[in-house]
Amino acid sequence: MSASSPSWDQAVLQPPVCDAWKEHMEGAAYQLASCIVLLGYMGGSGIFGSLYIFGLLAPGYFCYALWGLLSTCGLDVFVWNMLLVLACLLQLAHLAYRLRKDTIPEEFDLLYKTMYLPLQVPVEVYREIVKCCEEQVQLLARDQTYAVEGKTPIDRLSLLLSGRVRVSQDGQFLHYVFPYQFLDSPEWESLRPSEEGTFQVTLTAETDCSYVTWPRRRLYLLLRKDRYVSRLFSSHLGYDISEKLYSLNEKLFAKFGLRFDIRLPSLYHVLGPASSEGEPEDAEELSPTPPPAHGPAVAPEAPPQPPPPLAPRPRASRPESDLLGEDSTSLVLEDFAELPGSFMDYVSEGEYMK
Repeated sequence: MSASSPSWDQAVLQPPVCDAWKEHMEGAAYQLASCIVLLGYMGGSGIFGSLYIFGLLAPGYFCYALWGLLSTCGLDVFVWNMLLVLACLLQLAHLAYRLRKDTIPEEFDLLYKTMYLPLQVPVEVYREIVKCCEEQVQLLARDQTYAVEGKTPIDRLSLLLSGRVRVSQDGQFLHYVFPYQFLDSPEWESLRPSEEGTFQVTLTAETDCSYVTWPRRRLYLLLRKDRYVSRLFSSHLGYDISEKLYSLNEKLFAKFGLRFDIRLPSLYHVLGPASSEGEPEDAEELSPTPPPAHGPAVAPEAPPQPPPPLAPRPRASRPESDLLGEDSTSLVLEDFAELPGSFMDYVSEGEYMK
């Protein structure tokens, strides 16, 4: 080191003082580079904020490199700024790769906003759920069956994304499945992980439908591994099953216009077998009558005459049936009028409630 060159101690403790400022300003490349870098450092956080920052720093440092090459003729200024440009471009490529990798299809993005975002489910957890179904959307053409009663095994869980599916049993219409409802939630909840079974209903697409499906084994592994996902599916399935039950409850009504709740115990006499209740009554009727006591003969009383049967009324369609899209196979309780002990024997709501 020459004696004329200042040492580091002198440069720090006794910095040189500018005798006079330069009379001319730097070129336009330097001024433009400073403005771009200033705007670049005003970016926010997150992946999009990083894209904004490095997207502006790269052209800013490139303008500095041009300034060093054309104005100051400094090779070191040019080389250092070109290295900074290269680092910014590499960072941009890495961010673009992460953004493309983390992007989910449009159908799954709409599903997240509809069902999971209101529950504040983290995106990372939702990606695990989507990964379990392999990010594939299945299609169901019109009049195509998703499951056949007594034949299709219960080996998956599916969620309808678009369209409408008709659920029937023995040709009897039960209810519809609408978008963002599970197709087979009752069947899923009816089996344990080690059990196997088949569908008890038939599901037919009334329109062109799309749905996502989770294989049973893979979904059980995910639910066993992640307790949060298990509770999430439990709440969704419970809500879905309750909605299906209430849709069936809307289809139960009596001939005098009263809707009944499927949770009422009296519906057991209508929808359940009544043979067990009729056997004790038959046995009591067939049992021999006790011999009369000794004493004066008393004329036997005439048995009470049963009241005359009520004249059958014509069946009236539900006023809301056209609005709900139901057909003539709706569950009208007059279909069970021949069952003994049914509440169709009552003529008013008050008698039934007693």
